[in-house]
Amino acid sequence: MTEDQSTPTHDVAADADELTDGLSTPETSDAIASIEQVAPDADAEDRDEQDDEISADAQADSDGEPDDDGDEDDEESGDESLLEREGEVAADFLETLLDIADLDGDIDVDIDGDRAAVSIVDSDEGRVPRRLVGDGGKVLDALQELTRLAVQAETGDRSRLMLDVAGYRADRRAELVKQAEAVVETVRTTGESAPLEPMTAFERKVVHDAVLAAGLSSESEGAEPRRYVVVLPAS
Repeated sequence: MTEDQSTPTHDVAADADELTDGLSTPETSDAIASIEQVAPDADAEDRDEQDDEISADAQADSDGEPDDDGDEDDEESGDESLLEREGEVAADFLETLLDIADLDGDIDVDIDGDRAAVSIVDSDEGRVPRRLVGDGGKVLDALQELTRLAVQAETGDRSRLMLDVAGYRADRRAELVKQAEAVVETVRTTGESAPLEPMTAFERKVVHDAVLAAGLSSESEGAEPRRYVVVLPAS
């Protein structure tokens, strides 16, 4: 499984516009103005695009010798503390944004593997507006990137946190896993590679992981925004 090592830039201004449109309230401009100030730093890597490389590296390193158990435990403890801090900062930012826009929603914070996982969920006061997801998750992606930048502005470190709204990503992940498993069976039967439809970097990573778990390999082809996954037959 491979991904390009080229580094696309991220348009923070476009994210801000997408988010403002999704919230449909002029008050949000003040809430995101300070986040846009870190836009020059955002021209670095797209964290989601790198996840395919990270997964590939982890697979390649699986035959290597493990580190000293004590050192590993210390590193994991430190990493977990950093991720907890990311989640706390992200939750504060999102709560403030929801308050300014007068939107309902509670914030759940967790750790999913090597990243913080933050979710905006329905609250006792009401449902999370689905416009925070947007068409094809565009508003959600914009809100996620701006939340990452808010964390970066506070901690000084780039963030790879994942944001979900009303279970959109969780539902989409389940759909993609089923789709990947079906394609894997087709490839096993025909012995020929099979492409899937164009996907976002997050979606491609889900498919890559599902294909790997099923015992086959995959790679990404094409250029954004129509980059897609190809499932490969066993060699």
